[in-house]
Amino acid sequence: MNGQDEKQPGMDRRRFLMVSCGATLALVLHRGIAGASGGQAGQAFVESICPQDEKAANRVLIAYASRCGSTGSIAQAMAEALCAKGASAEVRLVQNVKDLSPYQAVIVGSAIRAGKWLSEATAFVKSNQDSLSGLPTAYFVACLTMREDTPENRAKVLAYLDPVRKGAPKITPVAVGLFPGVVDFSKLSFMNKTVLEAKGISEGDYRNLPAVKGWASEVAPAFMAARPRG
Repeated sequence: MNGQDEKQPGMDRRRFLMVSCGATLALVLHRGIAGASGGQAGQAFVESICPQDEKAANRVLIAYASRCGSTGSIAQAMAEALCAKGASAEVRLVQNVKDLSPYQAVIVGSAIRAGKWLSEATAFVKSNQDSLSGLPTAYFVACLTMREDTPENRAKVLAYLDPVRKGAPKITPVAVGLFPGVVDFSKLSFMNKTVLEAKGISEGDYRNLPAVKGWASEVAPAFMAARPRG
């Protein structure tokens, strides 16, 4: 057996290790990306109606998209403020909204991933833009960038809505709310947690629910003035 043949088994082992390590890394990345696309198992997502009367006048839908649940608490705070103003507010995940005809006004909001709304929120607005363009409609964003409310951060976060505006140009929102959310590493995918840690973002509840309620109270008159359909 020549020297080249004697080295071949060692080369095969090295190649095997390289392939194995590459496959393992690919599997880890695949799992991280898959986890980043959806919420973790067992997450709680708010859905409610206030008051408990589906025939009440001035019905406002607050439809939201979330991965970890905290955006739902922002939607719920809006609902409480609107109810206090005499409206009927219904909080629903966007994917659970099938019919807009019962509502006189709509608020649509989403958490931010990769510098834009979650895909289901954008798809909801695009697919319903004909109906939404005929209703008082507001948008909101739940974004960690807003933990520091500066003109620069507001401009940055408003730009996250550009794909929504371009995808549904018939809609002119009556208001746009920009709010910080929550960072809970236990509810994040490995990839999202790693990205936030790399940016130096710490865990914390950055929500300002009184500000959320104040914003909803300010837009309430535009919603209350809307005429019931039918």
